[in-house]
Amino acid sequence: MAKLTAALRLLFVTCLAWPVVLLWLGIHVRHRERLPRKGPAIVAANHNSHLDILALLSLFPLLSIPGVQPAAAADYFFKNAWIKWFALHVVGIIPVIRGGDRSAGDPLQECYRALEQGKVLVIFPEGSRGEPEQLADLKAGIWHLAHRFPDVPVIPVFLHGLGKAMPKGSWIPVPFFINIGIGKPLYGTLEKTDFLGALRTRLHCLKQKICPTNDTTEDL
Repeated sequence: MAKLTAALRLLFVTCLAWPVVLLWLGIHVRHRERLPRKGPAIVAANHNSHLDILALLSLFPLLSIPGVQPAAAADYFFKNAWIKWFALHVVGIIPVIRGGDRSAGDPLQECYRALEQGKVLVIFPEGSRGEPEQLADLKAGIWHLAHRFPDVPVIPVFLHGLGKAMPKGSWIPVPFFINIGIGKPLYGTLEKTDFLGALRTRLHCLKQKICPTNDTTEDL
């Protein structure tokens, strides 16, 4: 089953992610070299669109894709058996139970396991899709992950344009050029407030860096 899942994920990227992101939308990436090629690592990105996952997966070398897994809300992707199967075996999501209900255990347990297995974990620390090109408050889950694995780099990534290409509630992408900025890594040795503040600052600086009218921030 593992080989089939890997093959399906490669097909998903080559037949959907690449055509949509590279051909239909267009993309410019700043500091692509900062993106981890192998894990364990955490990629922390802002979240404005369902296209975010496609855009992030398109950044990695094709053969790295089986080792890259996005964390996503179980309540959204497990609505029915077909969506659940597609999310798990084609997109490769790690389900996270939102809402703080720990009756079934730690909601981040599968994320811990992925990092222990050396995966690149893609996480959206805002928790859900926000307004186009706006950064919402960051949830504490990203800190718990980083604190549990203090030697694992947390790579901030800001995606600009996807919230306009396919905002929340839309199902057909509009050809809107995407800019992506990749920042320097953070580590979970900081206290929670300091870590979340540092991550938010880096995401804001990346936003300023990649927006066409803003190119004055330092190289973060």
